[in-house]
Amino acid sequence: MERPASAAGEPKLRHVEKDVLIPKMMREKARELCSDKVQDFTKCCQETGFLMVIKCQQENAALKECLTAYYSDPAFYEECKMEYLKQREEYRKTGIPAKRKQQKLPTSM
Repeated sequence: MERPASAAGEPKLRHVEKDVLIPKMMREKARELCSDKVQDFTKCCQETGFLMVIKCQQENAALKECLTAYYSDPAFYEECKMEYLKQREEYRKTGIPAKRKQQKLPTSM
């Protein structure tokens, strides 16, 4: 059973979709887009150990700046929302979650 579209003609989003699932997708995509800064911060933390709080401030600040730029970008939110809606529509048609579809089946058993 298909849910009615909102007044603007867009599919209606549940609270959990707006406040949990789409932001989760945004975090995952932002981490991919900021992967160089994630790697720099991770490398610094691994090399420094317990002193990472002091020694990795520059890498941490660069990572936060990159991620925050994506989190606060309305166009990025809309992009993730459209991707989520596409996945949701596909799931409703097939019953197969997107993550399962992407998994490869073993070629030999």
